[in-house]
Amino acid sequence: MTEEEAQRLEEMARTLSASGVYRVLRKLAPRTRIEVERGTSTRTGLFVDVETTGLDAETDEIIEIAIVPFTYALDGRIIDVGERFQSFRDPGRPIPPEVMALTGITDAMVANQTIDMATLEGMVAPAALVVAHNAAFDRRFIERLCPAFAGKPWACSMTEVDWVAEGFEGRKLAYLAMGAGFFYDRHRAVNDCLAAIELLAMPLPHSGVIAMSRLLASARSVTCRIWAEGAPFEHKDDLKRRGYRWSGDAGFRPRTWYIDVPDSKQEDEIAYLKTSVLGAGKIPPVQRITAYDRFSKRG
Repeated sequence: MTEEEAQRLEEMARTLSASGVYRVLRKLAPRTRIEVERGTSTRTGLFVDVETTGLDAETDEIIEIAIVPFTYALDGRIIDVGERFQSFRDPGRPIPPEVMALTGITDAMVANQTIDMATLEGMVAPAALVVAHNAAFDRRFIERLCPAFAGKPWACSMTEVDWVAEGFEGRKLAYLAMGAGFFYDRHRAVNDCLAAIELLAMPLPHSGVIAMSRLLASARSVTCRIWAEGAPFEHKDDLKRRGYRWSGDAGFRPRTWYIDVPDSKQEDEIAYLKTSVLGAGKIPPVQRITAYDRFSKRG
């Protein structure tokens, strides 16, 4: 496209947007490096995304992984995006038809493909933070593939930014992109990473705060998982209304009601359980959760 053609399209886009009748979505363009003040403290982040044969991190397999490194300032400004890594992986069994339809990844594309583990370990070593859009899904798959990721703090761009409070209609990546005014080629791991990084780099529409800044604040926080172990059955509705969830899976405290609260609210929540549910003589178990184990099997 010539410069003249680009200018003409830009004029058309402005005219359509100004009419109030049309809304223009722009295709996601590669980010360019921004200049920051000399002496600005920066860190390396990794945005990761996987495509898999299914939803179970214990039995399903990764068929594609993407990692996009980026540099960010401690105030949340995203300074630069690095060289991306992408690899297919043969799961050792046919890809389910519904997964092929969703991702466009076929058995032929992954046949005999492996992921270079040395490259993965080399990328994760300098990272100060690993981010995924739905980290509760990606983290469990990636840690099973490459245990080096287990030693890093993680953050979730889907759940650790309050997108709804900022005026977005949902938290899915495609919805957020449209709300932010751009589109991209979906359901390929690298493209999903680049779209999410673009969202994190933007000021949020209501607060004006950079989304990455909100993400960092949430990732740095400590939460407490409090288990209402031994809660009588008749209190289940009260616990549900208060925000407790039921854990019926094998793990730290199986088949127990639990709630996650900020560290500052721990004593209040324990007092509630002792007064209203468990009795004064019972002290509920508490698990402190940080970004090092949040979204993993450990937290």
